[in-house]
Amino acid sequence: MRDLGVGFTYLLKGQRWVARHGKQYGFGLIPGLITLVLYAAALVSLALWGEDFITWATPFADDWSSPWLGLFRGFLTVVLWALALLLAVLTFTAVTLLVGQPFYESLSETVDRDVSPDGTAPESGLPLWRELWISGRDSLRIVVRAALWAVLLFGLGFIPFVGQTVVPVIGFFVTGFFLTEELAAVALQRRGVELRDRLALFRSRKMLIWGFGTPLGVAFLVPFVAVFLMPGAVAGATLMARDLLGEETREDSHGKSNNSNDHDVEEITS
Repeated sequence: MRDLGVGFTYLLKGQRWVARHGKQYGFGLIPGLITLVLYAAALVSLALWGEDFITWATPFADDWSSPWLGLFRGFLTVVLWALALLLAVLTFTAVTLLVGQPFYESLSETVDRDVSPDGTAPESGLPLWRELWISGRDSLRIVVRAALWAVLLFGLGFIPFVGQTVVPVIGFFVTGFFLTEELAAVALQRRGVELRDRLALFRSRKMLIWGFGTPLGVAFLVPFVAVFLMPGAVAGATLMARDLLGEETREDSHGKSNNSNDHDVEEITS
């Protein structure tokens, strides 16, 4: 359970880091703003023409009498909108990271150099096109997994009581897990950690992942919040990736140095 709090701490540390580095924060806002415009246009289009799409997709109901026809198609329109909104939340990070790969790669490297004891950051050594290909491929795999979970949870949502209580909670944890994977992938891909190994690493520290990603997933439900939290989320995920791989930070080095000094003092005084 301690890992839940540690994960949330990394989320806060990431936001504090970008708050102290205003230039990096502004740089990291650009991909989120671009993605937000694209998603807003898609959702507005669905709101305007979603009912027409449902009518086109259900010609067998044209002869139904009122009010059943209106209730049936109205229900399907609401379901379509709900699914689109859920997929937007689940895929927003993946699409933003894909659009902003160069932006977030630079941000993550800067965080690594800032907290690394030797001031260096791991580099993939791959050309940009190769990094974009790997990022896009892995993001698609994660989106497919997330979509399958979304369909499963949507179906379970019709179970009385459980669908209105337990299922939404599970949904937030699932969303948090996949959000964290997408965010931490920026740092882990530079270190050559493949998707399968990343997922295995995350499953071994699920509490840590949930502590970081679940509050973030809840916050992302609020319009525009995702755009402003994304730079800090990438920074926090980079810090957490270092923890998952057992990499030291300057804080760790200072702590060991202080402990060593204390030990020397004890030996001298004794």
